Amino acid sequence: MRIIFCFLLLVSMNSFAQWKDYSIGVRGDTLNRVDLKGKKQGPWSIHVDDLRGEKGYEEEGYFENDVKEGTWKRYSLQGIKIAEENYRWGKLNGRSKYFTYNGGLLRSESWRAMDPANAFDTVEVFDVIDPTKVVKRVVIKNEGIALKHGEWSYYDPVEGVIVKTENYQLDKLVNNQGEAFDDELKPLGVGGYSKSDTTGKRTLTKPQAVIDYEKKNSGKKKVKTRDGRTGY
Repeated sequence: MRIIFCFLLLVSMNSFAQWKDYSIGVRGDTLNRVDLKGKKQGPWSIHVDDLRGEKGYEEEGYFENDVKEGTWKRYSLQGIKIAEENYRWGKLNGRSKYFTYNGGLLRSESWRAMDPANAFDTVEVFDVIDPTKVVKRVVIKNEGIALKHGEWSYYDPVEGVIVKTENYQLDKLVNNQGEAFDDELKPLGVGGYSKSDTTGKRTLTKPQAVIDYEKKNSGKKKVKTRDGRTGY
């Protein structure tokens, strides 16, 4: 019996020796492991206190070579689940859900992580109407970030019904036909060239807004205005 006890003690000491730091959970398992290279490994439990008006929380999940991997769950300090996220290569991947502090579902997101080992990655684009149907595969440059990719749903946390749905393809918001919305602000026209005149020279035309302004203020005393430059 003494031999068996010594053997188990030796195995236990050897297993702990591979960790630079760790903690013992309530069930006697090792948590918050840091290997000899200083990287987080295995199951972790993280506690964050309330700070400057921000609510504290606890989260649990797995680390693999210092980055989050798999499913992570976040709870309020009262024990209510407020988030469930999925990770791959330390980035959001797949479905993530967020809840109110009363437990009602608030939002469901869809993400696509990129393999940091590859400079480029192939991403499947699904049909907006039929999410099980792949319409194309796109090769994109790996920018080292997770992409919004798939359906995002927003819920009424009390009734539990969807109040708004958005679809993303490769980080761009798309309509029901899978076409990206043009949400970039386009500047007003700042002039251009008209057709060539009889001498072959191209003449610069002014935008109509500039012409109207000049007509309205013609003959008036010029007023010095600030144009954003410094050094007055």
